[in-house]
Amino acid sequence: MPSKLPLDTLIGLAKDNTDEAARQLGRLHAARNDAERQLAMLQDYRQDYLQRLQRAMLSGMSASDCHNYQRFIGTLDDAIGQQNAVLNQAENHLAQGKLRWQEEKRKLNSFDALAQRAASVEARAEARREQRASDEYSARLFRSHAGAH
Repeated sequence: MPSKLPLDTLIGLAKDNTDEAARQLGRLHAARNDAERQLAMLQDYRQDYLQRLQRAMLSGMSASDCHNYQRFIGTLDDAIGQQNAVLNQAENHLAQGKLRWQEEKRKLNSFDALAQRAASVEARAEARREQRASDEYSARLFRSHAGAH
């Protein structure tokens, strides 16, 4: 029985690691979704601002107002670029988190397979012990019964 303790400990640790990797994967997925939403908001805001600029140009506007619009759109373009970088980084982290979870799950499955094999070996050994004990009991019974006649 002592040989099972290290394997049980490893299985427990592997389950804990797999659970933690799954929780981290959830957090990384949420972070990627947040980055994606923020990027979409910036892109929508930029599109809206471009439409405002077009309407203002049709109705007539000063050169300084036009410059201000263009400068602000440039600022939005910079923010969109930065947010694209944030989204790419979040997607990379998510991919790494998936790999970590898969690795932890693979370890857990390996330890579970080892435990199942060990249990199977132990069950076969126990069955052999029981068969031997039964055979010995039958032989004793036969000898005692044969000796009585």
